[in-house]
Amino acid sequence: MQKEVAASLLVFAGVLQVARADVPEVIIDPGGVPPKALQSIQNAVDAITRLAADQDGGEVTRLRRRAYQATLSALETQGYFSPVVTLEVGEDVGGETWDITIEPGERTKVKDVQLVFKGQINQPQFESRVKTLKNDWPLDKEMPFINQEWRNAKVELLDGVSRKDFYFARIGNSQATVDAEVAQADLFVEVDSGPRVTLGPVKVNGLKRVPRKLIDRYLQYHVGDPYNQDTLDDWQQALQSTAFFRGAFVTLDASDEAQKVGADGEVQLPVQVQVSEAPARRVTASLGVDSDYGIRAEGLYRQNVVFGQPVWIETGAGVDKDRQRAFFDVHLPPTRKGYVDSVGVLFEHSDIEGLDNRRVGMGWNRTHAWKAKDGSRVDYETEYGVVAAHDRTRISGADGYDVPTMVGTARWMRRDVDAKYDPREGNLIEVGLGAGVTLDKGETFYRAGVRGQKWWPVGPRDVLTVRAEVGHVWTQTDRLPQDFGYRTGGARSIRGYRYKSIGLDRGDAVIGANALAVGSIEYTHYYTEQLGMNVFLDVGDAAQSFRDMHWAFGYGVGLAVRTPAGPFFVDLAYGQRDKKLRVHFSLGIAF
Repeated sequence: MQKEVAASLLVFAGVLQVARADVPEVIIDPGGVPPKALQSIQNAVDAITRLAADQDGGEVTRLRRRAYQATLSALETQGYFSPVVTLEVGEDVGGETWDITIEPGERTKVKDVQLVFKGQINQPQFESRVKTLKNDWPLDKEMPFINQEWRNAKVELLDGVSRKDFYFARIGNSQATVDAEVAQADLFVEVDSGPRVTLGPVKVNGLKRVPRKLIDRYLQYHVGDPYNQDTLDDWQQALQSTAFFRGAFVTLDASDEAQKVGADGEVQLPVQVQVSEAPARRVTASLGVDSDYGIRAEGLYRQNVVFGQPVWIETGAGVDKDRQRAFFDVHLPPTRKGYVDSVGVLFEHSDIEGLDNRRVGMGWNRTHAWKAKDGSRVDYETEYGVVAAHDRTRISGADGYDVPTMVGTARWMRRDVDAKYDPREGNLIEVGLGAGVTLDKGETFYRAGVRGQKWWPVGPRDVLTVRAEVGHVWTQTDRLPQDFGYRTGGARSIRGYRYKSIGLDRGDAVIGANALAVGSIEYTHYYTEQLGMNVFLDVGDAAQSFRDMHWAFGYGVGLAVRTPAGPFFVDLAYGQRDKKLRVHFSLGIAF
């Protein structure tokens, strides 16, 4: 008796009493029905009780019968085919009540499974595949017979046949014979594979400016190769990942006139590619302001297909109070494995904390991004580059230098977050390596760094964030490219300090250091889904070595606003080393 009372309390379902006395309050005594099955029953009954408002007495009586039948039907979908269900109508201060009591009886289990295959899949070369399909059948003997799992098992079986070789496969017959008295079910599924399908020639629709050889770059096969849906999906993904198409679809043309039947009964189908080309040219501009760079403006021009070749160029310029930059890049289409190569030239000038640097360079870059596996939120990015550059570095109050260099870099990142641009839960880790040599004196220099960030959700909205970064440079020269050493400070590192104001002091300037260590902890509380506040503590230093570090602390509070482009923060931070308050923010618009 105590167990029955406890079960009734656990599933109290007064979900529909919404200030209307004519909506019944429902209480279900599940009688031992497992939670998943109980949820199915609750959903079915809720769908009926939502109709009870403003109904006359006769209609409410019919709704009671419908609720009773819905309970029985829901129990059957969960494997209970001989239940005893009672629905008692009562009254309380809120109006009518429905007390539903369930005696589920024994749950039906699978007794026997018979899988039959017809068609060319019965040929000897597919014997091991048929055996694998039978072994992978998920609804085994003695498992509960649940309607949804029965449907899913058939879909999975058909998919296992039709995704490779047998495009025309279908379920010829399926039947579940249930003996409610002994709570057993016999399952029968017949799959007709139909003829084996091979790939015919390619038909392409939608090309205007993009050359046909770009399609052939990814769709590489021989006419007569076996059909494989995974291969078609890979080709489609490869085409969609390029900058040349807004959309791309790779399918088989199964129309009657396209089919070519061989003497052995196999059917050859053409591969059909339907594409929608991206705009030939695009011009964009942006204007922004933030506490690190001040007012900044950028312009970008991009062109797809150059001199009839499947490449795209990108050129642009940007300017703010401390930096000016112009570049011209040529991007090759992704390789079949997803690697994206580009070559380009760059001019850049910066004057930050007394370090004035002008750079002219040219280089090669390769990037690759991919998912860990189907359905996983983990993704990876790698980037490799080689740059030959000439830096003209002038240091306020000290001697400057000119240095030609060749530098190679590598970056690897793993990201596992619930949302890429505004995560509440997950982590990120990135490792960077660099090696270079001065081209005039042969002096070598190296760098290694790692950064990580972790997000923890707190309650329904809040977020706790911890981040850290460590790096070190080993060098035989003082004439390093200005971006190879470490400087820190500013909105994205240690708040409360000027942008890149923490590093090595030389003359009246701050130059890059050999060692970096930065850490931060931040708690963000959201009052609504869009508006919140954060408190934070940042600490770190950039010095000649880790032993020489004297920690710079920054702490404060801020405003947090969620936007479609990601979170926007305005932070008020106190830099303990400088004993000054600073505001850090960022705002921009693209047009």
